[in-house]
Amino acid sequence: MTSDAANDRRPRADPPAPGQRVIVFDTTMRDGEQSPGASMSIDEKLELAKILEDMRVDVIEAGFPIASNGDFEAVRRISQMVTESTVCGLARAGAADIERCAEAIGPAARGRIHTFISTSPQHRDHILRMSAGEVVEAVHASVTLARNLCGDVEWSAQDATRTERDMLRRCVEAAIRAGAGTINIPDTVGFTYPDEYAAIFRDLIENVPGADGVVFSTHCHNDLGLAVANSLAGVQAGARQVEVAINGIGERAGNAALEEVVMALKVRADRLPFPTGVRTEHITRASRYVSAITGFPVQFNKAIVGKNAFAHEAGIHQDGMLKNAQTYEIMRPEDVGQGGSNLVMGKHSGRHAFREKLRALGYDLGQNALNEAFGRFKDLADKKKTIYDDDIVALVDDALSRGAERIQVKSLRVVSGTEGPPQARLTLVVDGVEAAAVATGDGPVDAVFNAIRQIAPHAAVLRLFQVHAVTEGADAQAQVSVRLEEDGSIATGQSADTDTLTASATAYVNALNNLISRQEKAPPEPLRKLNSNG
Repeated sequence: MTSDAANDRRPRADPPAPGQRVIVFDTTMRDGEQSPGASMSIDEKLELAKILEDMRVDVIEAGFPIASNGDFEAVRRISQMVTESTVCGLARAGAADIERCAEAIGPAARGRIHTFISTSPQHRDHILRMSAGEVVEAVHASVTLARNLCGDVEWSAQDATRTERDMLRRCVEAAIRAGAGTINIPDTVGFTYPDEYAAIFRDLIENVPGADGVVFSTHCHNDLGLAVANSLAGVQAGARQVEVAINGIGERAGNAALEEVVMALKVRADRLPFPTGVRTEHITRASRYVSAITGFPVQFNKAIVGKNAFAHEAGIHQDGMLKNAQTYEIMRPEDVGQGGSNLVMGKHSGRHAFREKLRALGYDLGQNALNEAFGRFKDLADKKKTIYDDDIVALVDDALSRGAERIQVKSLRVVSGTEGPPQARLTLVVDGVEAAAVATGDGPVDAVFNAIRQIAPHAAVLRLFQVHAVTEGADAQAQVSVRLEEDGSIATGQSADTDTLTASATAYVNALNNLISRQEKAPPEPLRKLNSNG
């Protein structure tokens, strides 16, 4: 291998001119949570906010305060906790939305009201039933109110890319005159192409009075797989804020992925010399946390954070990597927190080596959590000959996902095969008391879940059951995700084990515990489901 200096694949670029830094606006907790089944608890949002602030994300869109009391409380508690990033809440153009948003972000050291209204003819005619003139008046009135309540106001034109250009100019001018400091031009339905999107920004910046005094922002959806390309085109055309989400989660096909936009700007600074303030070494940890709390796995070939993003199997590729990493890697895995070396861990590894491995993987555990994780690692090492990084990530994430659990799996035995229905013998500990059940089912997993329902009766409906192998090999750990829903409340559970049925039982119980916890903490009945920007 060559020297570190020779292996530095980051492009050399001149320092950016003043005002050329790109603001990173994360909407994982707001637009990302709108992905079907991606509901997050307040505690999960608080933890994610800590991770995003550690990453130096500039703006955290924490929720839609008027949507529910739970969303309001999440935004308010994040506002109380976060000290460096701006905390943003979303609001429609009505006074009730804006005032509720202002109340939620009130405690923030840096707060922002993000208000929006639809501008396209499709939305004006079929959703708002308002004329173009009425929409322009609503823009001015809503931004004026928001600006009177908060010094930092962002305005968005929902479905901007299908809006007549003259209408869009009128709305942007009205928002600027009313005091908006950030103007967001969303590709709400993922319709536009990069050159079209860039042309919109150039037109607005060149032709709208006062455009030189505000920050223009991108917000791109991925319906045609162009969200990242469109976001970068917007930056190239003058946008200096990008609205993104971890792992690209969001409505329908999702949003522009934070990790892809940020690393594209970093790696290709020769073409787009507009840096961000993001500490990119935290990216992988954020990706894994969002995957764990939503139950949405990251595809293996996902750019930047996928399991195979820095994997090389072809002989030609391996030969090139051994000679010089630049032959097939345009960035270092360490730059995104993927870990540069693969320490071989096994049952003879000590606590110190384990702690260092965790740090390399982006974890900094307290002593109690470290002791628990180390014990689980030793148990796994007795079952598996080779422990991969992904095995360690799975067992640590599994442990961290569990809080004070009222229900715990004590023992499980399953009989399955070609003769007779599968049967599960299960013992759970419920509020400190052991309870056992025997159940059959259409398959072994169904039998296990039926046994759980016998011991802990509930009305929750199974919405997702997903299994994937953490690593290769017949002894690979199975990582199981389970999603339960009851009375509109959704909870996800995860577990990893070399025994798929044990992982299935534990994941189901984990989801059930999370659902019980969420219902116990539930605020009063939420308001009706609302339309939102994005």
